[in-house]
Amino acid sequence: MAKKLVTFGEVMMRLSPPGYSKFAQASSLELAYGGGEANVSISCAYLGMKAAHVTRFPNNALGKAATQFLRKHWLSTEHVIYGDTMIGKYFLEKGAVHRSSEVIYEREGSSFSAIKPSMIDWEIILKDADWFHWTGITPAISEGAALCCSDAITTANRMGVKVSGDINSRDNMWNYGKTMQTVMPELVQNCDIVITSSRGIHELFGTGESKDKFRTAAEKLMDKFPKIDKVVGKTRKSVSASHQQIHGKMWNGCEYIKTETLNITPVIDRVGTGDAFAAGLIYGLLHYDTDEQALNFASAACALKHTVPGDVNLVSLDNVTSLMAGDTSGTIKR
Repeated sequence: MAKKLVTFGEVMMRLSPPGYSKFAQASSLELAYGGGEANVSISCAYLGMKAAHVTRFPNNALGKAATQFLRKHWLSTEHVIYGDTMIGKYFLEKGAVHRSSEVIYEREGSSFSAIKPSMIDWEIILKDADWFHWTGITPAISEGAALCCSDAITTANRMGVKVSGDINSRDNMWNYGKTMQTVMPELVQNCDIVITSSRGIHELFGTGESKDKFRTAAEKLMDKFPKIDKVVGKTRKSVSASHQQIHGKMWNGCEYIKTETLNITPVIDRVGTGDAFAAGLIYGLLHYDTDEQALNFASAACALKHTVPGDVNLVSLDNVTSLMAGDTSGTIKR
């Protein structure tokens, strides 16, 4: 039976100038949808898992179009909530070579930001689920979103559902009177898997110094929160906007694991690559016997997302396992 993943978070409309044009050159914008957690669900659905996303959309044509986007990509939308009138947006100007990409967000006052715990019954949603995933962006959006996330994690713990959190956040997003340092510890302490960086651990929890290496920071985090089973991250070297190098890393309490570095050039679209890594990790931990295999799967999935336009990783299981096996040729599959 296929494993089931549930994710929770905002889905935004993405608007981009065609190709690699700058905003000043654009006379039209390409429209897509995406959000960190939904990107993870879609990736896992394309790998063959059952996946459901919980969110709140405006009760209008844009909300219905965003829902259809999720359905198109194999997600269950049974628990999508509707209300208010605004969908969150972000504008992306894709960089190339030595010019960086630029992102402008418009998400304040979105339908999702007004979500409340009373709108969601997590016991029904998490029935028969194997995994729940959230990111540090969601509790930063509003107090209601943070409370919903807390309820989901607590319910998942009670029901024996594994919980992963991609906890890196942005300090400038916390605009509703709470800080990430006061909200995040309660959420992270009940996770089984944490995806982060040594810098993220230091900024959120003050465990050690910001110069700590990943393993040292991960050990300190697991000492602080004993429920955490694994701390996972990736290292990225940006040779240019068009050439990236990545490798995965994990501390599982017993050993430090690191994958081989993958060279990615040219980069087609970097957005959503961290979500592809998280999805690959979830799939790998649910389907492989060893942490090393799971981490290699995550790194391969992340690398392949750089070749897919849009927010979401639409590659197949065969695509990922082929790259895992060392096939970097990109030859036509017939």
